[in-house]
Amino acid sequence: MRALTWQGKRDVRVETVPDPIIQDPTDIIVRVTSTGICGSDLHLYEVLGPYLDVGDILGHEAMGVVEETGPEVTAVARGDRVVVPFNVSCGTCFMCEQGLHSQCETTQVKEYGSGASLFGYTKLYGQVPGGQAELVRVPFGNTLPIKVPDGPHDDRYVFLSDVLPTAWQAVEYADIPPGGSVTVLGLGPIGDMAARIALHRGASLVIGVDLVPERLARSAARGVQVMDLSRYGKDLPQAVRDLTGGRGTDAVIDAVGMEAHGAPLGKAGQWATGLLPDAAARKLMERAGVDRLTALLTAIDVVRRGGTISVSGVYGGAADPLPLLTLFDKQIQLRMGQANVKRWVPDILPLLGDDDPLGVDGFATHHLPLEDGPKAYETFQAKSDGMIKTLLRP
Repeated sequence: MRALTWQGKRDVRVETVPDPIIQDPTDIIVRVTSTGICGSDLHLYEVLGPYLDVGDILGHEAMGVVEETGPEVTAVARGDRVVVPFNVSCGTCFMCEQGLHSQCETTQVKEYGSGASLFGYTKLYGQVPGGQAELVRVPFGNTLPIKVPDGPHDDRYVFLSDVLPTAWQAVEYADIPPGGSVTVLGLGPIGDMAARIALHRGASLVIGVDLVPERLARSAARGVQVMDLSRYGKDLPQAVRDLTGGRGTDAVIDAVGMEAHGAPLGKAGQWATGLLPDAAARKLMERAGVDRLTALLTAIDVVRRGGTISVSGVYGGAADPLPLLTLFDKQIQLRMGQANVKRWVPDILPLLGDDDPLGVDGFATHHLPLEDGPKAYETFQAKSDGMIKTLLRP
């Protein structure tokens, strides 16, 4: 089969690799029809190379048609249309039963002290072959795949793999009061969708912050009060307070994470990490950290006293001290974590009808063949060509 593989920093290629096979009696093989490129895939492209091997298959936002089933699979059959959640979760352990599928005890990566394995996402999360490929092996065929109806095109459902549940959890964790306010830092796919969900769920004011004109315009068209960070700069927190009676918003969603703008020392650390051998780079990342904390520090400044910060952007483990005195003094609640995909599917599925209140049908800005994957990664990282969300078609 053809698959998009990691070859080195800023070097991904589509290669011919062996087809996946059934390894356990509850496995299924899915022929991929659509697979997304996620903002967190750019961390693999740029920063997390020390945890990858040449040839690793990337991607964790896939859907397709069941091609083959193991002998113990009864929940889906050959020809069924399914979405593959990015968490590799069993659905039956203690953590999964608590709705914490990202902490699945069956697939936790104990070697690194990590939570549940993820498709296509480094040794830290199990080094499971990903979905940017023609075929993908999916474990736990009775409990993991999300069966969806035939008929509507893939764009209606593919975002159940990551974007929709991640954004939904970000809003849920933000705990916006009825008619309340929220600032969303970063209007990439997750921030954009989180802003849409917050408005759908009744927030009276959703402020969206970004630097990219296409992202700002797209969110503004959905009713978001946008702020161009290049215009406001360090005055952004005061500008938010000016819109909220001097308090700040009830909640802030950090949808940026470790690659925030405006952090030259963090950027330099990421660059230096990329020059080191893998073993040394891993130690630097684990002990010193390579995060850029600009977005998180902005969130702490912007949120009102007694408010909530919800972090959905990925951080790698910086050792930089957080302003704990400020967090304590402002009585800020802080929630974060990988999305628990299966936990939120029942809430989201009813919104994926023809009325399309969240705008999923037109959410992707680019549809490209799998063979164009390397160029798509380059374009997405450069934030060029108006690219906000890309779906690859194997």
